[in-house]
Amino acid sequence: MAFLLDCPNCGERNVHEFRFGGEVTSRPSPSGTAEEWTNYFYNRRNVAGVQREWWNHRYGCRKWFFALRDTVSNQVQETFWP
Repeated sequence: MAFLLDCPNCGERNVHEFRFGGEVTSRPSPSGTAEEWTNYFYNRRNVAGVQREWWNHRYGCRKWFFALRDTVSNQVQETFWP
């Protein structure tokens, strides 16, 4: 499904110019347990609603940014720098 994504640097573009980087998660401390690191690498919340995600403008400025996107409707509410 295609939708428009607003790069904070380049403006509104087709989503096919971007690379999805996944939902934003908190990295465990270097001394975290194996279970914490396993959850960080493999488990996602996968919410049906608004989530904060990483996006990369691969065919434009090549910068990474955050987007608040509704995963049900693909409506992007906001994009901003980390």
